Amino acid sequence: MILISKILFFASHHGFYTVIILILFFGLLTFLTKKVLFLIPIIPLAILNGIGGQFVNAWFLNKYGVESTAIITDDVETNSTLNEMYIHDYEAIVKKQDGKYISTYFSTTTAAIYPIENAIRIPRMKESFPVKYIPGYEKNIVILYNQSEEGKRVLKYSKLAPVNSAKIKYEADRTNKEFVKEYISALEEYLKDYDDESYRTRLSDLKQELDQLK
Repeated sequence: MILISKILFFASHHGFYTVIILILFFGLLTFLTKKVLFLIPIIPLAILNGIGGQFVNAWFLNKYGVESTAIITDDVETNSTLNEMYIHDYEAIVKKQDGKYISTYFSTTTAAIYPIENAIRIPRMKESFPVKYIPGYEKNIVILYNQSEEGKRVLKYSKLAPVNSAKIKYEADRTNKEFVKEYISALEEYLKDYDDESYRTRLSDLKQELDQLK
């Protein structure tokens, strides 16, 4: 597991050197076997690593790693951009199983984040956040963003979005049954994950209003 973690860390953090190694490896196979077919995998593997190297790393670490915590100690904005946003280089310390810390690094484009989604969310500096790693190679971490305090706030806000949208429609026309039903449905979905007495009271009141509109 440690060897796999080291390989995935190198491949996801050093894409250019990974391509050089692929060229040398398959080039050597071609030279030894005299078969040009061994050159074919170079470009596909290089592209796959460039696009999804960090995603494979994130999946592997979440599947086989152990939980711990980390803290970002440095955040440097680079001159490079991704989707018109500046790429950042980060330094962090990771808590090992013996309670001591080890230093690591990653960037906006190389960070392994779980759950895997089309978004790059990095915790704030100086705040402890949950991670997973393979014991013995703690510098390769996957950030468990949704389990961090910041991630929980973001997730809760996203769950509230349908509630707020339905509320606006309801307040615009309280006699519209469809708006009331939508508001009720949004509240019920939200309350499945978050126990909030004020929202439960609101839900009860809305159900009474709906009965009166029938």
